[in-house]
Amino acid sequence: MLAHLSVNNFAIVKSLQLELSKGMTSITGETGAGKSIAIDALGLCLGGRAEAGMVRQGEEKTEVSAAFSLENNLHATRWLEDNDLLEGNDCILRRIISKEGRSRAFINGSPVPLSQLKSLGQLLINIHGQHAHHQLMKSEYQMAMLDQYAGHTNLLKSTRNAYQNWRQADNNLKQLKENSATNQAQKQLLEYQIKELNELSLGEEEYEQLEQEHKRLSNSGELASTCQQAIELIYEGEEVNALGILQSANQSLIQLAELDEKLTELPNMISEAMIQLEEANAELRNYLDCIDVNPARMAFVEQRFSKVMSITRKHHVMPDELYQHHQDLLAQIEALDCSDERLGELEQEVENKYQAFISASEKLHKSRCRYAKELNKLISASMHELSMEKAKFCIDVDNKNTHPSPLGMDSVCFLVSTNPGQPLQPIAKVASGGELSRISLAIQVITAQKIETPSLIFDEVDVGISGPTAAVVGKMLRTLGQSTQVLCVTHLPQVAGCGHQQLFVAKATKAGKTETKMYTLGTEERISELARLLGGSEITQSTLANAKELLIAA
Repeated sequence: MLAHLSVNNFAIVKSLQLELSKGMTSITGETGAGKSIAIDALGLCLGGRAEAGMVRQGEEKTEVSAAFSLENNLHATRWLEDNDLLEGNDCILRRIISKEGRSRAFINGSPVPLSQLKSLGQLLINIHGQHAHHQLMKSEYQMAMLDQYAGHTNLLKSTRNAYQNWRQADNNLKQLKENSATNQAQKQLLEYQIKELNELSLGEEEYEQLEQEHKRLSNSGELASTCQQAIELIYEGEEVNALGILQSANQSLIQLAELDEKLTELPNMISEAMIQLEEANAELRNYLDCIDVNPARMAFVEQRFSKVMSITRKHHVMPDELYQHHQDLLAQIEALDCSDERLGELEQEVENKYQAFISASEKLHKSRCRYAKELNKLISASMHELSMEKAKFCIDVDNKNTHPSPLGMDSVCFLVSTNPGQPLQPIAKVASGGELSRISLAIQVITAQKIETPSLIFDEVDVGISGPTAAVVGKMLRTLGQSTQVLCVTHLPQVAGCGHQQLFVAKATKAGKTETKMYTLGTEERISELARLLGGSEITQSTLANAKELLIAA
């Protein structure tokens, strides 16, 4: 429920603070006073389009905020929880527009993208505008209204998912068929490339091993001479070597340790170093013995290494990537070999997913037909109450000549007959302006009873309605207000008088600036306002009495 609306520097509104209640609230005022301005401002909080011209002349920014009670609104509460924006049992939407036209949106004080504001706004309030009957003539709007009344959220989701799965599989099949013409040429190229790589038969780690062996064989002479030199320095030098020096040092330290026990550990340390040197010498000797200066092996390695490098350049890959490149080409040609088999599998997959879509569409169709029959009776009865006693209303749900879509296989058309003997025809073809307004209102009032948003706004939907019919409209909205919050902008006293409470909009000019304000009317003020709506500028005792009767009748 909308509990509070705050509007600052919006159009001709300087400052507006509205406390709103449950039930039906009627909003009236003089022509041109801006009765719909609060609704327009609220629209900004619900994610409506922002423009620089909305900022009051001479001000830097417009700020609008709307506070909602989340009592009994499980959908909005769950949405806030899912988006980590829930704070208690209330929710505040806020919108700020700068004079340059820049816009910022907030939910419970947290900045959010406009899309989130719109998404949440749809769960909090529903606005029915005076031009709703123009939308009513559009088939997509008619289908959406039927689905909303029927609560088809899950069925629509299943149908949409089935449609998307089918279309994706069908696109894959078409792509595979389009590719088949080029597959043969591609396969021939792959076979040529793979033949060369198969002949090379490079092992997974062979290039790294070749590279290391080539480096070792190329430097075998230097490796042998340097190893021999190191062996002589460590152990085999005739005049001096490292091991002999350490042996002499060790003998000296043993003698010193006998003189001073603090030096006892030093000979042990030298002994360990001597052991390390002996092991290093043995390793070097073994390595030297294994060095093989083999011209034939060298020639083979160089030839193999050269061939690898040549093929690498031809395939435009790095040498260490050649093995994986070979595997990738093998996988590609295997995929091409399997394309015919895959084609058959994909054709079956497309058929299966199409049948799943047809099944989901059929479930949706049956449900639409069931709720269409329910709405036919309710809307026809509502039209009879609105002085269209002989009118008939029918929702035609047809799935015979339509094309598949994410919404199923149906086309929906609202049909009406306004006179006896007249066949049912689409609304746009048979309804006059006044009749269309009444039909639209009947549909909106009936469908609104199933809408789960706790607040409804009717913005001058009673245009073209007068007399006894207006009284019926007022009572319809008042009855609706017993189960949900209803705000109704109206110019009809019969409708305004049915409100549980009433707001009055006034416009005044002060110091060269125009300003719109809105007030909550008490009982006597309501009578005076209803009398003005009844009698125009001249208010008599008779019009006051009639106004009082309107309140009593409500």
